[in-house]
Amino acid sequence: MRILVLNPNTSQGVTDLIAATARMAAAPGTELRFATATRGVPYIATRTEAAIGGQVALEMLAEHQPGFDAAVIAAFGDPGLGAARELFPQPVIGLAEAGMLTACMMGKRFAIVTFSQALTAWYRECVEWHALTSRLAGIFFLSEPFRAIDDVQGEKADRLVDLCHRALAESDADVIVLAGAPLAGFAAQVQGRVPVPLVDCVAAAVCQAETLVRLGMTPATAGSFARPGAKPTTGLAPALAGWIEGREQG
Repeated sequence: MRILVLNPNTSQGVTDLIAATARMAAAPGTELRFATATRGVPYIATRTEAAIGGQVALEMLAEHQPGFDAAVIAAFGDPGLGAARELFPQPVIGLAEAGMLTACMMGKRFAIVTFSQALTAWYRECVEWHALTSRLAGIFFLSEPFRAIDDVQGEKADRLVDLCHRALAESDADVIVLAGAPLAGFAAQVQGRVPVPLVDCVAAAVCQAETLVRLGMTPATAGSFARPGAKPTTGLAPALAGWIEGREQG
């Protein structure tokens, strides 16, 4: 089984965190391939950046065809996820969806804990897109700045644990979703310090990707995620243009 794990942000340090966590979660025999965006922003925090990241994710998926059985878009907020599912034949999993659905299997309601207030509007809209608003107990965030995106969990470990306790005190959450690829691996480090399950979204996404492949899921030929008809393009990345125009290689 071959799974592509792509970071639609430009931070190689974050990709390294994602890779370490993904390898710990993957089953023996699963081959993981990692890719980092070559253009865009270090981390996605706004709707504008999510739109850019979504296109970058589609380009990356097109460029790596047909060499994988499933893919993970490793950015919480799932930029480009819906488009990827209607265009490509493999299962595509987003961090947010995987984390939240895993949380729903562990409790009635979940809280999202993240490292920056700037992320919250986009994250809330992501929850709505996935039709999980009724399961959301709240979004809790750190308000102070951080030094480096790839060391947020090291710099803010104690503050993030305190924030998890605040989320439990101020909501009826049964589970906490640690949101943002820079928090990959953090759940395993601090689970003993928080009295409810902590969901690591990278680990959840990799495991769910493996499950969908084993279940033999096939692309839709009807419904809202059926592949659109071909149409001409202008100025798009060649690999992505090929998929939209119906002349993909491989």
